[in-house]
Amino acid sequence: MKKLFLVFILMVSPVVLLAMTPENRDKDSASVDSSMAIDSVRVTHFQKSLDGMSGSRLFRSTYLGVPLIVGGLIEKHQDSKFRKLRNDFMPRFHRDLDNYMQFAPAAVMVGLKAMGVPSRSSWGRIITSDAFSVAIFTGVVQGLKNSTHIMRPDGSDNHSFPSGHTATAFAMATMLSKEYGHISPWISVGGYSVATATGLMRMANNKHWLSDVMVGAGVGILSTEFGYWLADLIYKDKGLNVKDAPEEYIGYSKPSFFGIYMGFNIPLSNFDVSEDVAYKTSNGTVLGAEGAYFFNRYIGIGGRATISNLQFIVNGYEAPENTLDSYTFSAGPYFNLPITPRWSVGTKTLASYTRYQSTNIGGVYVPRNAGWGFGTGLNIDYRVRKHLGIGVFLDYNIQPPHSQFSDEFVHTMTLGARATIRF
Repeated sequence: MKKLFLVFILMVSPVVLLAMTPENRDKDSASVDSSMAIDSVRVTHFQKSLDGMSGSRLFRSTYLGVPLIVGGLIEKHQDSKFRKLRNDFMPRFHRDLDNYMQFAPAAVMVGLKAMGVPSRSSWGRIITSDAFSVAIFTGVVQGLKNSTHIMRPDGSDNHSFPSGHTATAFAMATMLSKEYGHISPWISVGGYSVATATGLMRMANNKHWLSDVMVGAGVGILSTEFGYWLADLIYKDKGLNVKDAPEEYIGYSKPSFFGIYMGFNIPLSNFDVSEDVAYKTSNGTVLGAEGAYFFNRYIGIGGRATISNLQFIVNGYEAPENTLDSYTFSAGPYFNLPITPRWSVGTKTLASYTRYQSTNIGGVYVPRNAGWGFGTGLNIDYRVRKHLGIGVFLDYNIQPPHSQFSDEFVHTMTLGARATIRF
């Protein structure tokens, strides 16, 4: 059950879509026209200004890579807690699939090119752009590995930071997006989904910390963006089959989404073993998937599935070997208030079912338990592309008692971020 649940979370993103026929492209164009027709809300000058930063090439080249690197560096001090989450739920997981998945987006790109599917660049321009990109991310990754000397989670060597597999996967996904994203945005979604799964599998295989994966992803994206920029300076319009499209139209639309949910649990209450025995808890981690279907721009229904933990404080110190682990499934109405076509704030009201794992605290065995709870929260989202969104959230959760000998509910606050596919 543990492995199946975490594998589901690791594979939340769709497989790369290869069948991009002219009929598919016509449907995609029609959907854009339809969304423009539906969007009858007037956008003010202030709202246009607020959304306007997304039009520059600098922003379009850095909106993914820079936040990933900065976030990875900020998160680094919490690496051990995310690793504890992995060790609690799938300690013996080991698969070699990530060794091959990192090259999958590049294989798709070459395959499409070989089949004659129109790409952005000629063969010569592709080779130059990608050679620059590979040289840049290889140099950066190897330079950091040999200068930081960060030990891998499994202790096999001190070349953990950053993740080379993840940098390769995201660089290849960006190449695929550059060359074939003009056919359908779902090609880009597919490529980045495979890259994300590669990074998560590196953590599941106990080869990398979360910060390694986040920084590796950012390095891979930025290296490819810079590699293509260099090739564009050299080639100019030579060998350019498809010019970069202007920033796609994004109007007010239904904010339906599905994506990865990740953050930190902040305890707001003690853990009661019984009416007479209670322990303090320290912050933990949460990882999962969240999604919602909206009937209009304001109201929808959805849910999330997460695995999470909290650490106990015993004798004034955190006790990493003793954690409060749980699965939680939540569902209920979602609410959204659009500020601009790209920016929005939202909330939700969720009924939740939590199943706790058994634990041991200071030699006291606490059996597993389950029960119903409640959740709500506030989120701020930004739609960076038509089918890609990012956001931050602050959720409040009331979970059922872990111990069968207590009636005290567990209160937590979860602070985190999510990356979503918009549909």
